[in-house]
Formats: sequence, structure tokens, C-alpha cells
Amino acid sequence: MAQPVRDDAKPVVDASRAAAGTRVDLDGVSRRYRIGDVTVTALEQVDLHVDEAAFVVILGPSGSGKTTLLNLIGALDVATEGRVRVGGQDVTAASRSERARLRRHTVSFVFQSFNLFPGLTALENVQFGADVAGRAQARQTAESTLAGVGLAGRANHFPHQLSGGEQQRVAIARALATGNPVLLADEPTGELDFRTGVAILDLLRKQAEAGTTVLVVTHNREIARVADRVIELSSGHIVADGPPPGGRAPVSELHW
Repeated sequence: MAQPVRDDAKPVVDASRAAAGTRVDLDGVSRRYRIGDVTVTALEQVDLHVDEAAFVVILGPSGSGKTTLLNLIGALDVATEGRVRVGGQDVTAASRSERARLRRHTVSFVFQSFNLFPGLTALENVQFGADVAGRAQARQTAESTLAGVGLAGRANHFPHQLSGGEQQRVAIARALATGNPVLLADEPTGELDFRTGVAILDLLRKQAEAGTTVLVVTHNREIARVADRVIELSSGHIVADGPPPGGRAPVSELHW
């Protein structure tokens, strides 16, 4: 049976990687796609600079460019115009192998669609993240991280044996187990009940406090209350950027 997310769960971050500097910088970034004879603009001339160890929430409706923004920062996509830098590395000009190296050792993802390996158990999925990132004691790291999200009792279950919320927690644990200094999360609480969602947000906040740069995409405005900074997107443009109205709230005050 799945257990609650542990209140004492410790952040998993590789201090040597975080110390190298994990700023995220976008200068004049646009991303356009061709669909038949139509050009679709997902992002238009975006300038964005995020300091290391920040907890940033990116708000916006579907189609506003939120996921495209994460994909550009995480080297899953390449800008049509402008420059993207992560930890000082120019992602836009990077080769395919350099972008793959960035995804292994610098940036971790929590995908909205989970992207778990169906033939691996929950523990093996989490250990995969630690192995790819080159973490020492990957097995132990995976076990402790999975326990931290309340799934120690589901370690030997395959994804099809887990609920949507449990799969989401495995995906979050896999990203955390890498210890990478940048964490990109696309709707990380979308499949979770309120209690578990709040606990996961608390865990992500602790990651930022330990040195990880955390960017969370969501359409849930309530989640933005716990951020250091809130960026709002609309039709591919940043329309607001600043601290939450009224200042950052403790996770315990959230409700939805």
C-alpha cells in the first residue's frame, strides 16, 4: 500500500553540480512550427533569466507556450531564434550529443505524461534516472527517494499496477534521484489528490532550498502562491513576472 509522502524526506541534490552555477537564461527566444502551409508561433521574443536555487512557477492556459518553454530549457527542442543558456552552456548552439549530456547531468524532467518504462518496476524506473546521471550508490538513492514520495511499499510494482497518482510520484522520484541541479516539472500535481499534491510541492520547495533550480509549469494559480517568482504566459508572450501577490505563502496554506 502506498504511504503518505514523508515529512522528513531529504532533498536529493548533487552539491558539486549545483555549485557549478545553474542559472537559466533566454534572450530573444522564439519557437515557430510549420504545420502544412501554416506557421504556428509557440513563443515569441521571450527574455527570461532565472537565478540558481530559485523556485519558479510558470502559469498559463493550454497553448500559451508553457511546455515549449520547458522543452527549450531542457534541450528537448531548439529555438527558432534567440539563445538559451543553462548553467552558462549555450543550448541553442549545442550539438545533439552536447544536448544529451545536458539532459543527463544538468536537467531533470517530470513529464505530464509520466514517461515511465513499462517493463521496469517503480524502483527500477527511479534507479534508471540515478544511473543515467552517474549518481554514486544509485540503488540506495533510488530506494530512499522512492520512500520519500511515499512509495516504498510499491517499489516492486510495474507502472500498469500503479494508479495515475502513484505513477506521477514515481516520475517525480526518478527526476529527484538524478541529483541534477535543474528540475523542470510539467504539471507535477495534476494526477495527485490534494494532500499528496501539497506534500510533493513541499518536497520540491526543499529541493530549491537545497540548491536546485526548480521550474514548475501549471495552470493552477493556487500553486503559484508558494513560488519565489511567478511567470505568466499568454499566446507565447510573458505577460507578468514577479513574486506572488501578497508574498510567498507557506505550503500549509494552500487549498484547491
